[in-house]
Amino acid sequence: MSNFFEEQVLDVHHWTDRLFSFSTTRDPGCRFKSGQFVMLGLPTEGRPLMRAYSIASPHYADVLDFFSIKVPNGPLTSRLQQIRPGDRIVIGRKATGTLVIDNLKAGETLYLLATGTGLAPFMSTIRDPDTFERFEKVVLVHGVRTVAELAYRQKIEEELPQDEFLGEMISRQLIYYPTVTREEFRNRGRITHLITTGKLFEDIGLPALDPVRDRVMMCGSPALLADMTPILEGLGFTEGNTGEPGDYVIEKAFAEK
Repeated sequence: MSNFFEEQVLDVHHWTDRLFSFSTTRDPGCRFKSGQFVMLGLPTEGRPLMRAYSIASPHYADVLDFFSIKVPNGPLTSRLQQIRPGDRIVIGRKATGTLVIDNLKAGETLYLLATGTGLAPFMSTIRDPDTFERFEKVVLVHGVRTVAELAYRQKIEEELPQDEFLGEMISRQLIYYPTVTREEFRNRGRITHLITTGKLFEDIGLPALDPVRDRVMMCGSPALLADMTPILEGLGFTEGNTGEPGDYVIEKAFAEK
């Protein structure tokens, strides 16, 4: 198991019948940047079945947080959703991924666009002081089907602004915009529609997307990535990667984890 850390499950939270999150211990040798993912699995007699999971906790945290969908017949998630505190998890030693601010050019406003469990890497990003030092405003847009699926909403709206170290920056610079498609809520509609109609910018009091000023990160459903990419490209945004920073980045390793 030299390629893996073996960690202990500390806490499990079931948000809905489709979504759950869990936290584990963190080996001192585990290093990652906010927004990156690791391979994660359950211990087995042979080589463990591993799947990519974004780390939802900030890079300085003592524990590792993960956010997952429940797939009834999924080879891994069908078993993973049954975990309890005290169980063991195996985590790959190498963190990677494109959703890091180093892959973006300098800018004024950072837009984090997520659907479903695509929120996970951005829960790390919005708790990283470097994010708020790089950008004047950080806009987190989380699109889901039902209000119950707005995981971490209370943490974002109530707990983080009171954080001892980050509270002042978050209160001043973070704009959280949850939106729902299938139920009544203060914000309604798909992310792409809210952007193309200008409704998002009207609601948050910021100008429409502009590659001169704005930077974008996206994580979530294949539909979000497929629909938003041509919108951004049409506005003149260029995609960034580890070798060359750009105006926007997406995580190509997986979608809707």
